[in-house]
Amino acid sequence: MSTPVRPIAPPPLSQHLRELASRRDAWLVLVRNFIPVVGIWFFGWSAALSVFNYWFDGLTALMAIVAALVPRAMRESQPKTVDPVSRFALGVLTWAFLVAIVGLPYWIVLIPLHDLLLGPELRQKIVETPVLWGLFALVAGSHFVKAFRIGYDAMPENELKQRVRWDVYLLILRAIAMFMMAAHGLAFVLVPLMAIVLSYFEIWPERVLGAVFGDPSKLYEHDPGGAPPRRKKKK
Repeated sequence: MSTPVRPIAPPPLSQHLRELASRRDAWLVLVRNFIPVVGIWFFGWSAALSVFNYWFDGLTALMAIVAALVPRAMRESQPKTVDPVSRFALGVLTWAFLVAIVGLPYWIVLIPLHDLLLGPELRQKIVETPVLWGLFALVAGSHFVKAFRIGYDAMPENELKQRVRWDVYLLILRAIAMFMMAAHGLAFVLVPLMAIVLSYFEIWPERVLGAVFGDPSKLYEHDPGGAPPRRKKKK
Protein backbone atom coordinates (compact mmCIF):
# COMPACT_ATOMS: atom_id res chain seq x y z
CA MET A 1 0.00 0.00 0.00
CA SER A 2 1.14 3.54 -0.70
CA THR A 3 2.09 5.95 2.03
CA PRO A 4 -0.40 8.85 2.10
CA VAL A 5 1.01 12.28 1.39
CA ARG A 6 0.97 14.51 4.45
CA PRO A 7 0.39 18.10 3.32
CA ILE A 8 2.25 20.83 5.16
CA ALA A 9 -0.08 23.66 6.09
CA PRO A 10 1.26 27.14 5.25
CA PRO A 11 1.97 29.54 8.11
CA PRO A 12 -0.54 32.24 9.14
CA LEU A 13 -1.13 35.38 7.10
CA SER A 14 0.76 37.51 9.62
CA GLN A 15 3.98 35.60 8.94
CA HIS A 16 3.50 35.97 5.19
CA LEU A 17 3.10 39.73 5.61
CA ARG A 18 6.23 39.99 7.76
CA GLU A 19 8.26 38.05 5.22
CA LEU A 20 6.83 40.07 2.35
CA ALA A 21 7.78 43.33 4.05
CA SER A 22 11.39 42.18 4.47
CA ARG A 23 12.00 40.67 1.01
CA ARG A 24 12.77 43.08 -1.80
CA ASP A 25 12.70 40.29 -4.39
CA ALA A 26 9.12 39.49 -3.39
CA TRP A 27 8.01 43.03 -4.17
CA LEU A 28 9.66 42.83 -7.58
CA VAL A 29 7.70 39.62 -8.28
CA LEU A 30 4.46 41.34 -7.26
CA VAL A 31 5.15 44.35 -9.47
CA ARG A 32 5.92 42.14 -12.49
CA ASN A 33 2.82 39.97 -12.08
CA PHE A 34 0.55 42.97 -11.53
CA ILE A 35 1.54 44.78 -14.73
CA PRO A 36 -1.36 43.16 -16.67
CA VAL A 37 -3.72 44.13 -13.83
CA VAL A 38 -2.72 47.80 -14.10
CA GLY A 39 -3.08 47.55 -17.87
CA ILE A 40 -6.63 46.17 -17.65
CA TRP A 41 -7.79 48.53 -14.91
CA PHE A 42 -6.32 51.78 -16.16
CA PHE A 43 -5.23 51.44 -19.79
CA GLY A 44 -7.91 49.30 -21.37
CA TRP A 45 -5.68 46.29 -22.05
CA SER A 46 -7.27 43.17 -23.48
CA ALA A 47 -8.23 40.62 -20.84
CA ALA A 48 -7.75 37.86 -23.42
CA LEU A 49 -4.17 38.97 -24.07
CA SER A 50 -3.35 39.06 -20.35
CA VAL A 51 -4.73 35.57 -19.77
CA PHE A 52 -2.93 34.27 -22.86
CA ASN A 53 0.31 35.72 -21.51
CA TYR A 54 -0.08 33.74 -18.26
CA TRP A 55 -0.88 30.57 -20.23
CA PHE A 56 1.92 30.97 -22.77
CA ASP A 57 4.50 31.80 -20.11
CA GLY A 58 3.77 28.62 -18.15
CA LEU A 59 3.54 26.34 -21.18
CA THR A 60 6.80 27.51 -22.76
CA ALA A 61 8.60 27.12 -19.42
CA LEU A 62 7.39 23.51 -19.30
CA MET A 63 8.41 22.94 -22.93
CA ALA A 64 11.88 24.29 -22.17
CA ILE A 65 12.41 21.97 -19.19
CA VAL A 66 11.39 18.94 -21.27
CA ALA A 67 13.73 20.06 -24.07
CA ALA A 68 16.62 20.28 -21.59
CA LEU A 69 15.90 16.76 -20.34
CA VAL A 70 15.54 15.00 -23.70
CA PRO A 71 19.29 14.88 -24.60
CA ARG A 72 20.08 13.04 -21.37
CA ALA A 73 17.15 10.66 -21.86
CA MET A 74 18.22 9.92 -25.43
CA ARG A 75 21.83 9.33 -24.42
CA GLU A 76 20.84 6.90 -21.66
CA SER A 77 18.19 5.01 -23.65
CA GLN A 78 19.49 4.86 -27.22
CA PRO A 79 22.49 2.83 -28.43
CA LYS A 80 25.50 4.76 -29.68
CA THR A 81 25.16 3.11 -33.08
CA VAL A 82 22.12 5.27 -33.92
CA ASP A 83 23.16 7.94 -36.44
CA PRO A 84 22.88 11.64 -35.39
CA VAL A 85 20.02 12.46 -37.79
CA SER A 86 17.85 9.59 -36.52
CA ARG A 87 18.75 10.45 -32.93
CA PHE A 88 17.73 14.09 -33.47
CA ALA A 89 14.45 13.14 -35.14
CA LEU A 90 13.64 10.69 -32.36
CA GLY A 91 14.52 13.34 -29.80
CA VAL A 92 12.10 15.82 -31.37
CA LEU A 93 9.32 13.22 -31.40
CA THR A 94 10.07 12.33 -27.77
CA TRP A 95 9.99 16.01 -26.81
CA ALA A 96 6.64 16.54 -28.57
CA PHE A 97 5.15 13.45 -26.94
CA LEU A 98 6.30 14.45 -23.45
CA VAL A 99 5.04 18.02 -23.88
CA ALA A 100 1.66 16.65 -24.94
CA ILE A 101 1.51 14.39 -21.86
CA VAL A 102 3.15 16.50 -19.15
CA GLY A 103 1.49 19.66 -20.43
CA LEU A 104 -1.97 18.09 -20.38
CA PRO A 105 -3.33 20.59 -17.80
CA TYR A 106 -2.38 23.44 -20.16
CA TRP A 107 -4.27 21.77 -23.02
CA ILE A 108 -7.30 20.98 -20.87
CA VAL A 109 -7.57 24.55 -19.58
CA LEU A 110 -8.13 25.65 -23.19
CA ILE A 111 -11.60 24.08 -22.98
CA PRO A 112 -13.09 26.43 -20.35
CA LEU A 113 -10.95 29.34 -21.60
CA HIS A 114 -11.76 28.72 -25.26
CA ASP A 115 -13.46 32.09 -25.80
CA LEU A 116 -10.57 33.99 -24.26
CA LEU A 117 -7.52 32.12 -25.55
CA LEU A 118 -8.83 30.95 -28.92
CA GLY A 119 -11.29 33.72 -29.70
CA PRO A 120 -11.13 36.07 -32.71
CA GLU A 121 -10.28 39.09 -30.52
CA LEU A 122 -6.98 37.66 -29.35
CA ARG A 123 -6.12 36.18 -32.74
CA GLN A 124 -6.67 39.52 -34.45
CA LYS A 125 -4.70 41.39 -31.80
CA ILE A 126 -1.66 39.12 -32.22
CA VAL A 127 -1.81 39.16 -36.04
CA GLU A 128 -2.02 42.95 -36.16
CA THR A 129 0.72 43.58 -33.55
CA PRO A 130 4.15 42.30 -34.67
CA VAL A 131 5.65 43.63 -31.44
CA LEU A 132 3.80 40.90 -29.59
CA TRP A 133 5.54 38.28 -31.72
CA GLY A 134 8.88 39.55 -30.48
CA LEU A 135 7.71 39.72 -26.87
CA PHE A 136 6.38 36.17 -26.89
CA ALA A 137 9.55 34.96 -28.65
CA LEU A 138 11.60 36.69 -25.95
CA VAL A 139 9.56 35.00 -23.20
CA ALA A 140 9.96 31.57 -24.80
CA GLY A 141 13.66 32.10 -25.53
CA SER A 142 14.40 33.16 -21.95
CA HIS A 143 12.77 29.99 -20.64
CA PHE A 144 14.83 27.78 -22.96
CA VAL A 145 18.08 29.56 -22.06
CA LYS A 146 17.30 29.24 -18.35
CA ALA A 147 16.39 25.55 -18.64
CA PHE A 148 19.62 24.64 -20.44
CA ARG A 149 21.72 26.72 -18.04
CA ILE A 150 20.36 24.90 -14.99
CA GLY A 151 22.40 21.84 -15.95
CA TYR A 152 19.85 19.02 -15.73
CA ASP A 153 22.15 16.99 -17.97
CA ALA A 154 24.94 16.73 -15.40
CA MET A 155 22.97 16.37 -12.15
CA PRO A 156 23.13 13.20 -10.04
CA GLU A 157 19.93 11.15 -10.27
CA ASN A 158 18.32 12.15 -6.96
CA GLU A 159 19.23 15.81 -7.44
CA LEU A 160 17.79 15.65 -10.95
CA LYS A 161 14.52 14.13 -9.69
CA GLN A 162 14.26 16.76 -6.97
CA ARG A 163 14.89 19.72 -9.27
CA VAL A 164 12.75 18.51 -12.17
CA ARG A 165 9.80 17.63 -9.96
CA TRP A 166 10.10 20.94 -8.11
CA ASP A 167 10.01 22.91 -11.37
CA VAL A 168 7.46 20.79 -13.25
CA TYR A 169 5.03 20.35 -10.34
CA LEU A 170 4.90 24.12 -9.85
CA LEU A 171 4.14 24.67 -13.54
CA ILE A 172 1.41 22.03 -13.50
CA LEU A 173 -0.17 23.60 -10.39
CA ARG A 174 0.03 26.94 -12.18
CA ALA A 175 -1.98 25.52 -15.08
CA ILE A 176 -4.56 24.08 -12.69
CA ALA A 177 -4.87 27.49 -11.03
CA MET A 178 -5.81 28.97 -14.39
CA PHE A 179 -9.15 27.13 -14.28
CA MET A 180 -10.42 29.88 -12.00
CA MET A 181 -10.18 32.21 -15.01
CA ALA A 182 -13.02 30.30 -16.66
CA ALA A 183 -15.67 32.67 -15.27
CA HIS A 184 -16.10 34.79 -18.37
CA GLY A 185 -16.83 38.47 -17.93
CA LEU A 186 -15.05 38.70 -14.57
CA ALA A 187 -11.55 39.48 -15.85
CA PHE A 188 -11.57 42.73 -13.85
CA VAL A 189 -11.52 40.57 -10.69
CA LEU A 190 -10.01 37.28 -11.85
CA VAL A 191 -6.87 38.68 -13.48
CA PRO A 192 -5.78 40.32 -10.18
CA LEU A 193 -6.58 37.05 -8.39
CA MET A 194 -4.42 35.17 -10.89
CA ALA A 195 -1.62 37.69 -10.35
CA ILE A 196 -1.78 37.05 -6.59
CA VAL A 197 -1.73 33.26 -7.08
CA LEU A 198 1.23 33.36 -9.49
CA SER A 199 3.12 35.74 -7.20
CA TYR A 200 2.61 33.33 -4.29
CA PHE A 201 3.91 30.47 -6.45
CA GLU A 202 7.10 32.43 -7.18
CA ILE A 203 7.70 33.88 -3.72
CA TRP A 204 6.88 30.79 -1.64
CA PRO A 205 7.18 27.77 -4.00
CA GLU A 206 8.14 25.45 -1.14
CA ARG A 207 4.86 26.21 0.64
CA VAL A 208 2.80 25.56 -2.49
CA LEU A 209 4.52 22.21 -3.02
CA GLY A 210 4.34 21.34 0.66
CA ALA A 211 0.59 21.97 0.77
CA VAL A 212 0.04 19.50 -2.10
CA PHE A 213 2.92 17.00 -2.10
CA GLY A 214 4.21 17.05 1.46
CA ASP A 215 7.83 17.79 2.36
CA PRO A 216 9.15 19.79 -0.65
CA SER A 217 12.74 18.85 0.16
CA LYS A 218 11.97 15.18 -0.51
CA LEU A 219 10.22 15.35 -3.86
CA TYR A 220 12.86 12.98 -5.26
CA GLU A 221 11.33 10.27 -3.05
CA HIS A 222 7.83 10.87 -4.37
CA ASP A 223 6.58 7.99 -6.50
CA PRO A 224 3.86 9.12 -8.94
CA GLY A 225 2.80 5.46 -9.18
CA GLY A 226 1.94 5.44 -5.51
CA ALA A 227 4.60 3.01 -4.26
CA PRO A 228 6.39 4.19 -1.12
CA PRO A 229 10.20 4.33 -1.13
CA ARG A 230 11.87 1.14 0.04
CA ARG A 231 13.54 1.21 3.40
CA LYS A 232 16.43 -0.93 4.41
CA LYS A 233 15.62 -3.43 7.13
CA LYS A 234 17.49 -3.08 10.34
CA LYS A 235 19.60 -6.05 11.23
